[in-house]
Parts: sequence; C-alpha cells; structure tokens
Amino acid sequence: MYKFKFYTSFLLMLFFFSCGQNPFTGKSTLALVPNSQILPMSFQQYNKVLEESKVIKEGDQAQMIQRVGLKIANASERWLAANGYPNYTDNYKWEFSLIEGDQVNAWAMPGGKVAFYTGILPIAKNEAGVAAIMGHEVAHALANHGQQRMSAGQLQQAAGAVGMLAIGDDQQSQEIFATAYGIGSQVGVMLPFSRKHETEADKIGLNLMAIAGYDPDEAAELWMRMKENSDGAGPPPFLSTHPSNDERIRNLQNWSSQAKKEAAKFGVNSFQN
Repeated sequence: MYKFKFYTSFLLMLFFFSCGQNPFTGKSTLALVPNSQILPMSFQQYNKVLEESKVIKEGDQAQMIQRVGLKIANASERWLAANGYPNYTDNYKWEFSLIEGDQVNAWAMPGGKVAFYTGILPIAKNEAGVAAIMGHEVAHALANHGQQRMSAGQLQQAAGAVGMLAIGDDQQSQEIFATAYGIGSQVGVMLPFSRKHETEADKIGLNLMAIAGYDPDEAAELWMRMKENSDGAGPPPFLSTHPSNDERIRNLQNWSSQAKKEAAKFGVNSFQN
C-alpha cells in the first residue's frame, strides 16, 4: 500500500512539474521528454528516411516545396516574435524535402523537418494547396505534438506500473488491466488526443499560410479534393486519428475569415491561390 501511494504521488508530481506551453493556444502541454532529447532523434530519423528514399532536389516541384516551406517557416517566426516567443525556434533546423512516392502523404518531425511525397501534389493542385498542407505539418512541429505524444506514452507506461501494484499480479487482474489501459486507452485516450492535435494543427496552419500570403480559403478546397480522392471513404470519426473529411472542411471554412484577419496584423491583405 505504501509503495502504491509513493508511485501515485510520484506520477502526480511528474505530471504537474513536466509541462510546457503551447504558444499558439496558451495552454499547458505535457512535456516529460525534453526537446534536447527529442530533436537529435528527430534529425537522425529524418536523415535516415532521406537516405532510404529518392529525394527530388531539382525542378519546379522541388523548388516550390522549398519556397512554400520557407515562407511558412518565416510566417511562423514572425508570429512567434510578435506574440512574445522570439527565440522559440532557435534549435529548429528547417528542412523541406520532396520525396518520390505514390502515397498521398506529407509529414513533419520535431524541429522543423518536413517531407512531401510527389503523390500528394496532384491533389494539392496549386501552390496555395501545398501551403495548406505545409502549414498543417509545420504546425505539428511548432506545437510540439510529437513531444506530447511521446510524453503521453511514457506517462501511460508509468501509470501501468502503478496499476499493476494496485490490482495485483494474478492473471485475471492483469487481463482487466490490459483491457482498461491497453485497447481501452487506445480508443478512449490516445486516439482522441491525436484527433485534437490534428484539429489544432489545422487551425494553426491556416493562420500560418495566410500570414505567408496564401489564400486560406484554399485549405477547405484542398480537403474537398482529398475527400473526392478517397471517394468519401474513411473510418468512423470515433476510431479515426484524424477528423472526418466533412468536419475538417467545415472547420476550415469557418476559420478562414479569422485567418485573414490574423494576416492583416502583419500587413498581408492579398493572397495567392
């Protein structure tokens, strides 16, 4: 009993004293794993992906990815500086790579490492469509979503150790625990947490693309094309790590006017399609 109380107190202390802050929302975020550990791992993994892929370094498409990426990164740094975070990206190493591949995909790693696959470019359709995707991916990196997921995983493992102390070691108790904290936590905790990140990145990314001079109305148009490309198919929203296409489109349409107002604060009043 004493050991259980000790571990419970330890977890509570760990939770309350291991928090960061999302500069875009002002909310506290879980930060058990510091960026000093995450960023070197991120850079190493990113380089490994590039070594194992065919990276397109020349041509109009590669130049567009670089151009849009740098504009979005610059927009983020302007926003951060204006809102009291001038040194927030000092340890970032921005990199934007175009990788040959059929998959309709783009992703970001902590520290500003972004990859686009050529398979997503026809759906992006134009430079503003690329900016919508780029803003979303950069937002993941800026909001430390990778750090939060790693921290949540660690906290979940630590909570599991406490749970085992609480319910005992017999087989039946372990099965109950596995159901509650294994499959149960995947559906009830981790997946909604990820959907929250996706929605957050959509909103942040919309502001960034507008500040960078790209029409935020194009983001909803992009997701209409995404929906058409998937023939409207997709898992139920409850079991999806992303918002449904329709939900995402509605959100982006509703947020677009506010993104234009945010861009106006930086003297941006006309937008590129």
